Amino acid sequence: MTDRECMEQKERFVSIYRDKIRREGSEALLKFLMSESSDFFIAPASTRYHGAEIGGLCRHSLNVYECLCDILSRRRMKEVYGIRYSDESIAVAALLHDVCKVNFYRMDSRNVKKNGVWETVPYFTIDDQLPYGHGEKSVYIVSGYMKLTRDEAFAIRYHMGFSGTEDNSQVGRALEMFPLAYALCVADMEAAYFMEGTVDDG
Repeated sequence: MTDRECMEQKERFVSIYRDKIRREGSEALLKFLMSESSDFFIAPASTRYHGAEIGGLCRHSLNVYECLCDILSRRRMKEVYGIRYSDESIAVAALLHDVCKVNFYRMDSRNVKKNGVWETVPYFTIDDQLPYGHGEKSVYIVSGYMKLTRDEAFAIRYHMGFSGTEDNSQVGRALEMFPLAYALCVADMEAAYFMEGTVDDG
């Protein structure tokens, strides 16, 4: 991803964030994400799967936001299931579900044989300075700046669905009790599998 693309993504993220999220503490969190203490806007979303590139985390967050908006706007969700969430809750859940990945990856290099010739190539590796899980770590970080509703907290906590390390019965119960968690889980998978895909390991 080019520097210009990263900047455009950052501007879009900040615009949506400030337009939709207005609660106390939200600006302080955004200030942190934009600071030199955070790599949110240039970090990858993974080491080798979806969004494994500079700026992948911000792009993934925006993709999840787009998918979540689409899922929750469906007639069936609103009229049949009676599921409605505020624009703010949707933005909070989608844009902040992966803040656990801030300062989580670092660039390293390794030797790879290509066409019979060894080359030194860059790659992302994990350097977890706050080993507090995944979804729960995002809840912890966000809650340090602003209050989350119960629906938002459970959505962020369980956005990995059954692909996480949690007990499956807990995951199923959370998705049943908190529809925002179900919707965010589906949005996360749609963004990762269909909008972003995997990166060839070479």
